[in-house]
Amino acid sequence: MLAIFASEKNYKIMWEEILKAFSGVYLPSMLKFFFGPLGGYALKLNLFTTIIGTVAGMMTVVTVFAFAGEWIRINVINRFFPKRKRFSDRNKRFVTIWRKYGIAGTAFLTPLLLTPIGGSLLAISFGSPKDKLLFYMFVSASFWATAFSIGVYFFGNTFFPDYLK
Repeated sequence: MLAIFASEKNYKIMWEEILKAFSGVYLPSMLKFFFGPLGGYALKLNLFTTIIGTVAGMMTVVTVFAFAGEWIRINVINRFFPKRKRFSDRNKRFVTIWRKYGIAGTAFLTPLLLTPIGGSLLAISFGSPKDKLLFYMFVSASFWATAFSIGVYFFGNTFFPDYLK
């Protein structure tokens, strides 16, 4: 009967794992998607913990920008960067990606080429519906988190330097 209840030691180990996942996978995945699997591998976290933390990190950013993106653009970006070049090379690249691939392609390419912030802002700026944005980003995040994490965990010993092992 005692085996059913978590002991004090197991409780402490669980919280250590949660804090490692939060600081080493979830937060880095908010900035650059690939940092999540690398962080999980470096911290020797469970593969599934890494996948879930990576997806959660990206989807947090996507959700924040989906529902507060317009406010952020008006009150933050326009305030601090009022004289932006409207047709810069970077903006032209974003327009090309959007026209060529649409929301599904942009969501699929976000973990590879863009940051979660960049992909969200791109989709929001082109007037993408929030429900479609969240759905496609979730599917993309789930696929790429699984692919990147499995790749890092199974081939990490071969490709990464000693300080990540």
